[in-house]
Amino acid sequence: MDLDAARAILRQNDLGGYTVPTRGLYPFQWNWDSAITALGWHCFDEARAWREARKMFSGQWDNGLLPHILFHDESDSYFPGSDIWGAESRIPSSTISQPPVWALAVALMLERSGTGASARAEARELLPKLVDHHRWWFRDRDLGNSGLVETYHPWESGMDNSPAWDGPLANVPQVEWEYQRRDLSHVDPAQRPSRREYDRYLYLIEFLKNNEFDPHRLSAASPYRVVDIATVSILHRATRELVGLCQQFDFESAIPELEAALARTQEAVGDCWSEEHRCFLNRDKLAGALLRERTTATLLPLFGLLADERQAGQMAALVEEWLAASRFSLASTHPESPRYEPERYWRGPVWLHINWMIAEGLRAYGYDGLAGQVRAETRECVEEAGGYFEYYCSKTGKGCGGGDFSWTAAVALFWLAG
Repeated sequence: MDLDAARAILRQNDLGGYTVPTRGLYPFQWNWDSAITALGWHCFDEARAWREARKMFSGQWDNGLLPHILFHDESDSYFPGSDIWGAESRIPSSTISQPPVWALAVALMLERSGTGASARAEARELLPKLVDHHRWWFRDRDLGNSGLVETYHPWESGMDNSPAWDGPLANVPQVEWEYQRRDLSHVDPAQRPSRREYDRYLYLIEFLKNNEFDPHRLSAASPYRVVDIATVSILHRATRELVGLCQQFDFESAIPELEAALARTQEAVGDCWSEEHRCFLNRDKLAGALLRERTTATLLPLFGLLADERQAGQMAALVEEWLAASRFSLASTHPESPRYEPERYWRGPVWLHINWMIAEGLRAYGYDGLAGQVRAETRECVEEAGGYFEYYCSKTGKGCGGGDFSWTAAVALFWLAG
């Protein structure tokens, strides 16, 4: 595994303070990509890692929303651009968020920086913004204080075309205007979401805009309301880290509300547990039903530290079977599913950052050997493909999606390299 190449990818994708996921296909700054990429930068250029964070939070909305895309510069290689979203923000942006990894990333960078005054100053400066972002999730995406935040667009989950969303997305109308996708000029269409899905993605963008992004109107009328267990889990883990940051930097006024949110989620998450499937499932809020599709999202409560010991044991056994079900693992959809597609985006390929999260969750519950197996098989993907791709075919290990991909290179630097 060529770590010099991984560092070179981050440098070549650096557009002056923010890192694009890859040139052409994704020419802007993506929220959770940026957080993962900052961890990679931190392995060899700490100052640049903190600059990545500052650049992302420069686009935070006044209400605390951290958009999933910041359009720092114009580019015609991506659709939908800033003109479609309709945000009135300091920096042109999308109007949804993504799984909130940033508090965890900041905590990890601070830990790895030791007692350095510069790192502490950076973290202290970001802390109120991190708190505001978590407040946005708990306030605007959980109006009833249920403990389980909701997503109003599949892109908000970060797992855009997961087969878990097929049912909820089927209830969303198709957009009625013509458009031209740009992703298909960069990547084989067989590895990308379908036209059917895109029609509905764009309808939801229009719905958000037409309802002025008002959380009460969205909750009351959205045709897509999903509890994404991955977002719930990442938010829970990141909030635990955020409480620790607040304790370090005398920001104690925020701690009671954050701890109350943690308690609500811990109490509510059992409603997503499936004894039959041996994991936590996503939930369709409109249908009032669990979404019975096993994806790697359904394993992330391990990372969120939300499982009890018995549940963790059942999930560890499931991971063992999952690893055995495909040559390269973990496939993002369980290979036994009739909807499994080993090369199509979030319907089956291997994603390095998700494998890292699952391995970290297994390790936290004492399954070190299994965590090591996930890590070893993930490294095999990179070595088999001979490069840092967006994701990898779970049958052959072939690199898929975009090439020279930032967060893949970053995960190699901060996790696979040890």
